[in-house]
Amino acid sequence: MTNTNLTAAIFDVDGVLLASPHERAWRDALSGLADPARFTTAMYQAEVAGKPRMSGALAALEALGVADAARQVDSYAARKQARLEALIADGHVAAFPDALRFVAAVSALGWPMAVASSSKNATAMLRQIRLADGRELLGLFQVNVCGRTLRRGKPDPEIFQIAAKELHKMPGECFVAEDAPAGIEAACAGGMAALGVARLNDAAGLWAAHADLVVASLDDASLAALADGRLGTAP
Repeated sequence: MTNTNLTAAIFDVDGVLLASPHERAWRDALSGLADPARFTTAMYQAEVAGKPRMSGALAALEALGVADAARQVDSYAARKQARLEALIADGHVAAFPDALRFVAAVSALGWPMAVASSSKNATAMLRQIRLADGRELLGLFQVNVCGRTLRRGKPDPEIFQIAAKELHKMPGECFVAEDAPAGIEAACAGGMAALGVARLNDAAGLWAAHADLVVASLDDASLAALADGRLGTAP
């Protein structure tokens, strides 16, 4: 898809805006079920990232070959959630500097922006991040679709469709910044431009999911192209 009339932005949170402890929490919670060392970053990105909690938990257990995965999934998801909340409370959340610069630049274009994450903890994490002027990062976004109860999770486009509707934009006017293949697939399925953020040297998976553009850092996305209503790479 080549969108040339972009006027709004939708951001995933974990891995795009914030370095969160989600992956660590999923790994730590495996103790007693499987060897946590087998839960690699690549597995997290492929099986868990971008998915609703229960879907991600089941996918991880099945990928690790855990016996009776369906029976273990509730306990695993609950343990992960408890561990995640403890890590968040201890301050294990940080914003990516390039994301802060990029969001500020998009805001300066006058574009409305949304945050859209399946994580029910995303709002709390965003509120921990303060800008240089003391404002919460969350305050830069006109729409917050994090942690909503959805009929279907990514790669279904429902969460991004809700975001576009609440931004009062047509899907083709929005780009979605995502770091997980499931999120890229959801953006494409919703008729939106997909900007892949490959912070983990995982561009191939994002391209395979049909991202319109993949960058290693949001500093590599062209602001001039955005001002022209399209995605492009900075010179």
